Amino acid sequence: MEAIKKEYWKDKANKALGISPEDARITKSYLIVAFAAILVGGLLGLLQGMNRAGILELPVWLNYYKVLTAHGLLLVVVLSAFFTIGYFYAGLSHSLGGLLPKVRKMAWIGFWMKIFGFVLAVIPILQGDASVMYTFYPPMAAAPMFYIGLVFIVLGVWMLAFGAFINVANWRKNHKGQHIPISFFAMGVFVLLFFGSLPVAIEVLYIIPWAFGWIETINVMVSRTLFWAFGHTLVNIWYMTAISAWYVFVPKIIDGRRWSDLLTRIVVIALVIMNITGGFHHQIIDPGISESVKYMHVFMSLAIGFPSLMTAYAMFAVFEKTARKKGGRGLVGWYKKLPWGDVRFLAPFIAMAAFIPAGAGGIVQSTNQLNQVAHNTMWVVGHFHLTLGMTVVMTFFGVSYWLVPYVSGRVLTKEINKLGVIQTIVWTIGMVLMSGAMHWVGLLGSPRRTSYSTYFDNATALSWDPYLFFLAIGGTLLMIGVLLQVYAVFHMMFLAPKGETEFPVADVEEDATPTPMWTERWGLWIVLMIGLVSMAYVIPLVDFIVNAPPGSPPFKTW
Repeated sequence: MEAIKKEYWKDKANKALGISPEDARITKSYLIVAFAAILVGGLLGLLQGMNRAGILELPVWLNYYKVLTAHGLLLVVVLSAFFTIGYFYAGLSHSLGGLLPKVRKMAWIGFWMKIFGFVLAVIPILQGDASVMYTFYPPMAAAPMFYIGLVFIVLGVWMLAFGAFINVANWRKNHKGQHIPISFFAMGVFVLLFFGSLPVAIEVLYIIPWAFGWIETINVMVSRTLFWAFGHTLVNIWYMTAISAWYVFVPKIIDGRRWSDLLTRIVVIALVIMNITGGFHHQIIDPGISESVKYMHVFMSLAIGFPSLMTAYAMFAVFEKTARKKGGRGLVGWYKKLPWGDVRFLAPFIAMAAFIPAGAGGIVQSTNQLNQVAHNTMWVVGHFHLTLGMTVVMTFFGVSYWLVPYVSGRVLTKEINKLGVIQTIVWTIGMVLMSGAMHWVGLLGSPRRTSYSTYFDNATALSWDPYLFFLAIGGTLLMIGVLLQVYAVFHMMFLAPKGETEFPVADVEEDATPTPMWTERWGLWIVLMIGLVSMAYVIPLVDFIVNAPPGSPPFKTW
């Protein structure tokens, strides 16, 4: 009875206090940029898919590679980063009693640094001087302004990471002996954002004098390795952002409780320690890397699968336990008691289910023999869209149906919830068609990163066309899904009825084992992470530098 009263007054306090207008403005600004990015990036993706299927011929001034570069930058760098930061800053504000005034300033400085950097990067893309794609490592070279823009984007990320660290440190100082609440996930994400972006910052600073022509050649192996130390980490930053919603918010949406606070924290700690070291699995086909180094990195890449298996067990345990409390019966019949008509549950659930084949695809690409077949084919693009476009973005969509009303002082209406369910179904069908076609045509040999070509009516290339047609159909459905989602966000932010929306943090089970304080030792986890990263990267990087291959001049292939 006492626990019920405590939860009741806690919920009342959350609804009464809400979020401060200053903190809400920060999150709303980040979310507006994120959904503007998916609107433009989605349109570019549709053009790209139509061209790749041979349905649409793009004009010279808007060629396939320019569109591909802008699409990747908007969705990989802008959408994911701005949503992640807006989402976690709302979480920091809610769980730590508001953002500190200096942290608010840092959030705005970081915001404008990232916007300024993005504008600098986009200008040469539009001018046709930076069609180097999202994976911008040498030997292809963009205009120097592109790389200078990336510097400002990274500096903005660092500003926001240190803002989060300062706010958490202040909370811990005033709450000695207490556990960091949901912000534990935020700490993990911002630690990875900072340390994971260090390699790409070094790479960009290495590339800039080469792009200006101040040095004639560049070490391609060093550049690629630095990029993928960041690129692999970025993927798992999105993943950790998604699972934070699965662990903490989804159980509350279904009137359940978190499975285990200790297990949740172990998953975060494991992802932080092991993440950066998996970067080499993107280079598993590269020459110049010894087999021993590749074996070590394959093991490190596959080790990240263990936190994912722990997450799958914990989440489906929560679903079953909650459903059975509501009267669910049978071996699997309990699933009928889950709120399938609530988009805040439906979208993240489908995102979780999508990670089963997406994670399996990641294992394929981390295995030397299997990756020989899939490497640099459309399979990789299909895998990428399944992980980011389904697992991560659909979780973002589900979160938006409570986060946007929460920061806007409005409520989710039945009409928008129904629209969200329709959008979720449309998006799911579109992504299954597009990603499925990409996987299959990749196995048939269709390369990635190329515009449409029959290769002089080669029989093998012509056999890809039916699958590419399904790619175009899926892309069209996804664009419809983008329009529906952007409308829903706009409506919830500006037109929905005013009211209070809860920030839905689930409690742990009443009989849960107390979480040990050693989980809070972030200094130890960072030291272990640095040690593992050093073990993984120092030897190969030194080998690439000491036994450097011939350097490469800049190439412009478009």
